[in-house]
Amino acid sequence: MDFLSPVLDGFGVVFQPDNLLYCLLGVTLGMLVGVLPGLGPAATIAILLPITYNIEPTSAIIMLAGIFYGAQYGGTITSVLLRLPGEASSVVTAIDGHEMARQGRAGAALGIAAIGSFIGGTISIVVLTFVAPLVSGFAIDFGPAEYTMLALLGILLVTTLGTGSILKSLAMATLGLLLATIGQDPLLGTARLTFGSDQLLDGIDFVIVAMGLFGVGEILYNLESLRRKAPKATEVGSVYPTRKDLSESKGAIARGSASGFLLGILPGGGATMSSMVAYAVEKKATKRPERFGKGAIQGVAGPESANNAAATSSFIPLLSLGIPANATMAIMFGALMLQGITPGPLLVDEEPQLFWGVVNSMYVGNLLLLAMSLPLIGIFVRILKVRAAILAPLTILITMIGVYTVRNNVFDMFLVLALGVLGYLMKKVGFEPGPLVLAFVLGGILESAFRRSMRTFDGELTGFLGEPIAATLFGAIVLLVVLSALRALRTRKKAKKNKENDVPPAERRPEDRGEQRDRDPAEHVR
Repeated sequence: MDFLSPVLDGFGVVFQPDNLLYCLLGVTLGMLVGVLPGLGPAATIAILLPITYNIEPTSAIIMLAGIFYGAQYGGTITSVLLRLPGEASSVVTAIDGHEMARQGRAGAALGIAAIGSFIGGTISIVVLTFVAPLVSGFAIDFGPAEYTMLALLGILLVTTLGTGSILKSLAMATLGLLLATIGQDPLLGTARLTFGSDQLLDGIDFVIVAMGLFGVGEILYNLESLRRKAPKATEVGSVYPTRKDLSESKGAIARGSASGFLLGILPGGGATMSSMVAYAVEKKATKRPERFGKGAIQGVAGPESANNAAATSSFIPLLSLGIPANATMAIMFGALMLQGITPGPLLVDEEPQLFWGVVNSMYVGNLLLLAMSLPLIGIFVRILKVRAAILAPLTILITMIGVYTVRNNVFDMFLVLALGVLGYLMKKVGFEPGPLVLAFVLGGILESAFRRSMRTFDGELTGFLGEPIAATLFGAIVLLVVLSALRALRTRKKAKKNKENDVPPAERRPEDRGEQRDRDPAEHVR
């Protein structure tokens, strides 16, 4: 009964008129962001961060959370109708979803995607309701040593579990940690990496980093596709799946919900990876794998259930441990800090209204999304006709105004533009900004916890091994490094083998063709 009391109080918070309004606003914005290719929830939340200054903390986080999981719904629409994923997590949905649309079954694909998303998201919320307080209770005894290892593990997971190059991710994480050290030393007060500038003495604000890399950087990168003609959407038809569709999809929805929840908890996992894993699982689980890529409804149901389950479960490490699981959660972390609220094990006890208000708002948000996603598909498709040449300058203007309002400082505006150009160049050469932002957020936690630990252990690194939880986390770090090295070695060997197979037979060396070299007669005598 003690457990249920704050949960029920959380529903009371959600059903306050202003919080319901912010929940509706968040999920609607999320769907719009998902429909419009390129912008993404991370960039949108980053751009809206300054607005949250004047909003009550619970309402602000409810709105931002709605944008995140709402974008997962919206990205499906363009993936199915146009084969143009509005969100990275909807890339695999486009494979079979668009094939279904070409066969005249776009409505069924969108319908099963909405139902799978609702079920996956709801299952994840129910588990989140019971698991998050348990994690908080376990982590409440964490000290500096445990947080040092936890932050380090989070950074390594982000860099090694991502879909891109491990070396590039490590480089971005290193740059993020370096940016986090700019400003005054938190213990000694000495200036670090300020280059004599008084403007950098307070460090770089997280809002500036987020709005620069995700807001301006993403917009500049997407401006390159302005000349591309918008593809013509296929007809939707009935959005209500048949009994046969539901029967074929129920297993995929269940498996996608389970895998999405588990992968969403892991730093570096998130909605994109979970949707890819779910698609691979369905392809192996089916008796007819040849149907995948040709309009298999399981190829839509599984990934869509997974990405929504992951979007919800990624709140567990953020709210319970204070560790963001992905780039969007890192921005949510920053939003909480801007409101004077520190995410972590004490949040559920110190801010129960915010904790349970945000968690329970997801039940309402998922219902709203299910209600809106099916009947309003036609309207969202028409939004795609708005030219990017109009949206991009308007978004940049809003970003610049938002940056200035944070500290009323013109220097911040130039800093955002510089980081925006950096973000654009990073994307051009294949460096994702996610690991940088996560390392920037975790850098402060890592430095503070590590230096406090060193004081406790009198400068002895072996002191970490004397703490059971810290030692276990250290073991996980070592295991992760070893597995990553083995994966990199396996990938290199595979690439080398493929390269050798691509060489024409005439150009191969004699020993590669299985031929014996003509030996010198003297060798036979010897």
